[in-house]
Amino acid sequence: MRFLRGFMDNDSVFGQLMTRCGILIAANLLFVLSLLPVVTAGAGYAALYFTLLTCLREKSCNPFSTFWQGFKSNFKQGTLFLLALAALGAVLWLEISWCDQFDGATALFRYPLMAIGVAAVVLACYVFPVMAAFQVSFKQLLMDSVYFAVKRPVTTVAILIANIAPMALTYLDRGNLPTYAFLWVLCGFSLVTMFNASLLLKSFAPYLAQEEEDEAPAEGHVQTEWEILEDMKKLGM
Repeated sequence: MRFLRGFMDNDSVFGQLMTRCGILIAANLLFVLSLLPVVTAGAGYAALYFTLLTCLREKSCNPFSTFWQGFKSNFKQGTLFLLALAALGAVLWLEISWCDQFDGATALFRYPLMAIGVAAVVLACYVFPVMAAFQVSFKQLLMDSVYFAVKRPVTTVAILIANIAPMALTYLDRGNLPTYAFLWVLCGFSLVTMFNASLLLKSFAPYLAQEEEDEAPAEGHVQTEWEILEDMKKLGM
């Protein structure tokens, strides 16, 4: 019985594994719910990254409160980027369809348009995790995303494969579509995002540490009433 209690304890390997699985499933279900209104998908994706990055950094978290915190703090930027990405995708699709109707030099314009599309996909793979990890302006968000994407090209390729390959498999293997749909709703998005977050955290860690150091009050500093009120607002009090 003592062995069984130790095995089931929250601090045991099994307990930590079950806790992590519970966080993945809960965060995934919350993300799926955020997809239903469509327009909130961007904020939901940033919140999913926020939850899993927090889980990786702190080893555990409350997925419901953490997801909601990430959703609220990234709603504006997440929605804005999603709308911009959708508009760009629509324009590129129309332009490429137009080029396909011609031969010769005009048809060659499809290739730079496709290159823009690929660049947009790479940028999207980084914007949402960067958005979740750092509180920066929209312009700085785009610049930071490009920086991290270029800094580690191998990581960028791995993230692209992790994002595209499962979706491609789901689309191509239509005979098992119900099984794939069940897995995506249960934990599919969280598993892919957790893999990406674990890779990205290595790149983010030095900057997150510096950001926390900059935000920490100096030793011996006594907070004013205004600073205390600001901290309480950040904590949702």
